[in-house]
Amino acid sequence: MIKKILLVLLAVVGVFLVFVATRPADFRISRKAVIPAAPAAVFPHVNDLHLWQNWSPWAKLDPACKMGFRGPDSGKGSAFTWSGNNEVGEGSMEIIESVPNEKVVFDLIFVKPMAGKSLTEFTFKPEGSGTEVTWTMSGQNDFMGKLFSLFVDCDKMVGSQFEKGFENLKAVVAKPAPSHN
Repeated sequence: MIKKILLVLLAVVGVFLVFVATRPADFRISRKAVIPAAPAAVFPHVNDLHLWQNWSPWAKLDPACKMGFRGPDSGKGSAFTWSGNNEVGEGSMEIIESVPNEKVVFDLIFVKPMAGKSLTEFTFKPEGSGTEVTWTMSGQNDFMGKLFSLFVDCDKMVGSQFEKGFENLKAVVAKPAPSHN
């Protein structure tokens, strides 16, 4: 009897693992907001990684987070590293493409709490007297990412952080840009 129970349990686990493995690997999370300022006023806050702490939704989650910068102050090649608590984790991001007042694209690498790599893109389009900003993160989940996404709505979790970031960005853009020198 115990042997039959173990075989059934093993079969159930096997079916579950096959189910997880066959889930789509691609993911894409995207949000849009209109910032009440011209693209030229919004773009620098995204293109200069030194300014991210002024509006990033993750900045206040760990005031003791260790940060580092390398490369130019802004634009292509500018990079940022962080290592913080469980809420912000550890990772790096580097600008791989920057088109003034139109687009900024990042390679985003997470080390902790879960390893992963994604592409993050901001686009800026004039919208009336403001700027429509689209924030998109996309990539591929490995097996653990697929498993995690079965139990956590990543679009809702990350998307809500993007929305907070937009609210913060609106407030920051309304003020003069601080100097990081």
